Amino acid sequence: MQPEKEKRSTVEFIPQFQKAFYHPRYWGVWLGVGAMAGMAYLPAKVRDPILGSLGRLAGKFAKGARRRAQINLLYCLPETPEAEREHIIDEMFATAPQSMVMMAELAIRDPKKVTQRVHWHGKEIVDEMQAKGQNVIFLVPHGWAVDIPAMLMAAGGQPMAAMFHNQKNPLTDYLWNTVRRRFGGRMHARNDGIKPFISSVRQGYWGYYLPDQDHGAEHSEFVDFFATYKATLPAVGRLMKVCRASIVPLFPVYNGHEQRLDIYVRPPMDDLAAADDNYIARRMNEEVEILVGPNPEQYTWILKLLKTRKPGEPEPYSRKELYPKK
Repeated sequence: MQPEKEKRSTVEFIPQFQKAFYHPRYWGVWLGVGAMAGMAYLPAKVRDPILGSLGRLAGKFAKGARRRAQINLLYCLPETPEAEREHIIDEMFATAPQSMVMMAELAIRDPKKVTQRVHWHGKEIVDEMQAKGQNVIFLVPHGWAVDIPAMLMAAGGQPMAAMFHNQKNPLTDYLWNTVRRRFGGRMHARNDGIKPFISSVRQGYWGYYLPDQDHGAEHSEFVDFFATYKATLPAVGRLMKVCRASIVPLFPVYNGHEQRLDIYVRPPMDDLAAADDNYIARRMNEEVEILVGPNPEQYTWILKLLKTRKPGEPEPYSRKELYPKK
């Protein structure tokens, strides 16, 4: 029997359930989802210490992911003592499940249960743009709670549109994108191109753009990123123009000690209108640094952020002398 195909259109990506998801090969995913759903019904002050401990423990065994984080932090924060960098990584692994279960709570429970533990900083910026009917694209660094602000805005009645990469596991992909769409909005797969996303923003959907992925050297600019540099795609410059939108930096920070999500909103990047690609790329990274710097444990340092290097320079993750595998 052929698996059912995901629904795709020129407008948006719509996840669709497949009968194949009942197959035993997916039972592990279902078990994990069930555990997260169960955790979502526990009071946050009870579950967060448990999730934090489990996350730190998992981080000790996730050798590949931990090594990528170690290398990223070595390049980006070389002046920070190694013991402190290791602590950042431990706290990153603790924050991950805490944020994911908050997202699960938002997916299956009354959103009011979550909103009472959310503090917006700079919400007046969002309210003003909404009152004026402005087109907006949020520039959001990869944090563990990255999807939650968009879901909260959608739950409040603001149409949202986001671009995403499909997950390798079809069931994980279906579940994750179904959760993201709980309160409406549009999901646009990156392999469908950027035009559907642009169309949605021009129609009044507020866009969600993650600026820190490595897209290779061809269309990127090599610009400073913390203490190193990064191949950065200056896409928000074009998006701002074609979408006639304001670019607004935003970053969610999950506080596991106080069971609270802080969402930081910065002023629109109005200085990009007449800027060249190099300036735009550097400004994007600067905003990432400003938002991530005070709470580095919130960032997904496990990504291959620094994969593309200048000619003649080795890729950091292929350097066997850095944190050799044991």
